[in-house]
Amino acid sequence: MVALDGEVANSTHTEDFQKAAPDRFFEMYIGEQNMVGAAVGLQALGKVAFAATFGAFLSRASDFVRMAAVSRANLRLCGSHAGVSIGEDGPSQMALEDLAMMRAVHGSTVLYPADGNSTAKLVGEMAKLQGISYMRTTREKTPKLYDADAEFPIGGSKTLRRSDRDRATVVGAGVTLVEGLKAADALAEEGIDVRVIDAYSVKPIDAETLRSALAETGLVVVVEDHWAEGGLGDAVLDAVASGEGELGGRVVKLAVTEMPSSGSPEELRDWAGISAPKIAQAVRSRIARDGDA
Repeated sequence: MVALDGEVANSTHTEDFQKAAPDRFFEMYIGEQNMVGAAVGLQALGKVAFAATFGAFLSRASDFVRMAAVSRANLRLCGSHAGVSIGEDGPSQMALEDLAMMRAVHGSTVLYPADGNSTAKLVGEMAKLQGISYMRTTREKTPKLYDADAEFPIGGSKTLRRSDRDRATVVGAGVTLVEGLKAADALAEEGIDVRVIDAYSVKPIDAETLRSALAETGLVVVVEDHWAEGGLGDAVLDAVASGEGELGGRVVKLAVTEMPSSGSPEELRDWAGISAPKIAQAVRSRIARDGDA
């Protein structure tokens, strides 16, 4: 196994790998195309190559990723500092297109864990994968949601809140899963039961679980720290439309729709409409609207 870095090792913590195995660490500096190209060459020599930088900067290497897929390369990428949740560094550093970019790569696998234990397990899964795989990670600390022995198969999901009285389903991944859980707890205090699904595998996505949730609750609210185009919301829409037979219910997408500025992660999520209070508000308003209808 080898690791490649785009001169952000102290932020992505690839420096920890460098300390443990300096002879298997490659500093590629601010040259993301070169980093991805070198990773493709290293995997051709039989190495298990992981390359990491900020998710926003991987857009510079989009053509190299595309050509890696054409070449049938086994490439493992990590894009950190995703979404408006990076906070004060501002929009130039915010990955808001990366899910769309990586979902569009032929045969790709796209993963978005929400806590440390799920991240560790999914890195292990990435090491076994063929083709192009991408992991999106969050800058700020997130609470522990899973035990260390929990399993996270590719193409799966986790349902963290569920009851026979659920009136809506909130689907999140990464930091928006954390916000969705807070929203579900707040709604439960009002007597509104909400299912919460961790769509940690964005591609392939767990279509069966999502279709069941829509059929059983009638409302799916997808929350993502990403532009509304091409990300988790569109992956969920593709999933619920992919099955056979008629399917009733509504899918609502909460995503970043305006160009962000600088601020704290909490301020920016609330501004974008993807914070716990805004998720709860969206669920309440949609349930009320459907009830009136």
